[in-house]
Amino acid sequence: MEVYPAGKIYEEAAFIAYYLHWEHDKIMEMTHKDRIRWCKEVSKINSKLNDEPDNVFAKF
Repeated sequence: MEVYPAGKIYEEAAFIAYYLHWEHDKIMEMTHKDRIRWCKEVSKINSKLNDEPDNVFAKF
């Protein structure tokens, strides 16, 4: 069983909650894969809006 670091989970959750205004329970019910996907998508939107080429979640 692989354990995902709690700090990363909260980082993803905070990012999603901040930008999408979703509730904690809804975010925490998501799989890691789904949370990362949402983080990437929101980051892409922000990068386009800000003319920034780098995506903070691109490394995942």
